[in-house]
Amino acid sequence: MSQDKIRNLAIIAHIDHGKSTLADRMLEICGAVEARDMRAQYLDTMDLERERGITIKLQSVRLEYKGHVINLIDTPGHVDFGYEVSRSLAACEGVILLVDAAQGIEAQTLATSYLAIENDLEIVAALNKIDLPAAEPEKFAGEIEQVLGIPADEVLHVSAKTGVGVEALLDAVIEKIPAPEGDPDAPLQALIFDSHFDQYRGVVSSLRVVNGSIGAEQSVHFVQAKTNHPVDEIGVRTPDNEPVKVLEAGEVGYLIAGIKDVGEARSGETVTSTKNPADTPLLGYREPKPMVFCGLYPIDGDEYSTLRESLEKLRLNDSSFTYQPETSGALGFGFRCGFLGLLHMEIVRERLEREFNLSLIATAPSVEYRVDMSSGEELLVDNPSEMPSPAEYDGVHEPFLKATIISPSEYTGTLMDLCQTRRGVMERMDYLSPERIELVYRLPLAEVVMDFFDQLKSRTQGYASLDYEPDGWDKGDLVKVDILLQGEQVDAFSAIVHRESSYEYGRRMTEKLKELIPRQQFDVPIQAAIGGSIIARQTVKAYRKDVTAKLYGGDITRKNKLLQKQKEGKKRMKSIGRVDVPQEAFISALKLDD
Repeated sequence: MSQDKIRNLAIIAHIDHGKSTLADRMLEICGAVEARDMRAQYLDTMDLERERGITIKLQSVRLEYKGHVINLIDTPGHVDFGYEVSRSLAACEGVILLVDAAQGIEAQTLATSYLAIENDLEIVAALNKIDLPAAEPEKFAGEIEQVLGIPADEVLHVSAKTGVGVEALLDAVIEKIPAPEGDPDAPLQALIFDSHFDQYRGVVSSLRVVNGSIGAEQSVHFVQAKTNHPVDEIGVRTPDNEPVKVLEAGEVGYLIAGIKDVGEARSGETVTSTKNPADTPLLGYREPKPMVFCGLYPIDGDEYSTLRESLEKLRLNDSSFTYQPETSGALGFGFRCGFLGLLHMEIVRERLEREFNLSLIATAPSVEYRVDMSSGEELLVDNPSEMPSPAEYDGVHEPFLKATIISPSEYTGTLMDLCQTRRGVMERMDYLSPERIELVYRLPLAEVVMDFFDQLKSRTQGYASLDYEPDGWDKGDLVKVDILLQGEQVDAFSAIVHRESSYEYGRRMTEKLKELIPRQQFDVPIQAAIGGSIIARQTVKAYRKDVTAKLYGGDITRKNKLLQKQKEGKKRMKSIGRVDVPQEAFISALKLDD
């Protein structure tokens, strides 16, 4: 295939602006899928994606249109999966930027556009959903020109649902997006931009050939892993896997090389030829830094090794989360996992439970803190139970975010109130148009990870959109709140919170546990403590047998004697008794949505 007939591009947009539906229409127009096999969001193959109606994993497909080959990548829209988008863009020369003609530019539209500009990609802008009664294409084309500098008359008008304007969009892609510029005669250099594990065939990698060519029967060298493998199969996705003899410079396809060790074919790996290797590897990807941490523990302790293998396989398909072993007195053996956000955490947990048949408990999410020890060392703490005692450190730094919120201007007051109660500081306020506003706040990450997004949506009737990026560290007045059951610390319920919210957290947790812990034969005190001082307490009252029921009349001292005997028995029981927290209580107390 001649390189000037190839176009490599991704579709980028905010959540629900129609990326997957546009990909459906393109599959139909190019005849890639038979009409009888067609279904909505065809490229979203995961059950979880189809249930939630969101794209979680990037998907590539090869289309043929008017003598050209279009390698298309459908990307996720949610801020937690921005890493998938940045990986997709490394395999492209251009993007289709899709904007909802009824909603206009949203926070993620800006974030993904800037990513494309940073990668020097050609942008073809299109307004989608022009068939909606509320669509205002002319108004939002002007907004695109004002905010992104793309002339309003160059913005195409399409309806991914009905197919109007999609052929014109494909023509614009062929005309505007440049062909790849690889050297077909140079030594092989190919970039892996995604992988997944197939239990029958091993690792299946999606790759973009940058220079040279890869044949079906040669041996390849993985540069970072320093391993050699014979190629079992190479091919293209049309969208079904279709084996080919050779993939040349500029083409996108898949590679199967019988790799069983998932660590050998990570995203960002450079593949070259064993006989004639390239001198330098390609630029890989910046490893994403996890922002939210939680412990994942199997409900059945025997599933620990299964959980470890499952995490290893899932990490191949989603390299943006991290994990390391940890133990908890209350929950046993598990893993401390790091994620890019709360939705990412929820998706990974659900995928582990579905794809690998595991039953898991997740501890409450926390963020990473930097502790300045009195000894002069710096300690990174992502698990509240590892926090040293206040006497051992001089200060605690917490991570901050720069959050961009785009919303109708009538909600400005309620949004400012929300950000300020979460200890946010306003950096900028711009009007994109008389009706729409962009707010930029600097917020502590810990205040955003719990329910900030839900609050944002409920206060603006769903109209506001949020994007965020890390913005350094600041010293804060942070304390560790411990939960004690009968004087014993339960590490799973510990949390690091701002001093102002510590009483509220302690009170809420003790009240919740009082409802969940079953009554014992003796009183069980549930306490919340900061260091040595108790800030909240609830008591689970004991069962009390009526030991005086068999007495009828007679001297009061007989009654008192029996009550005294009961009291001493309970005292002795309390000193040797243990409180077992049932598994259901852990699950309920650590539920995120409460």
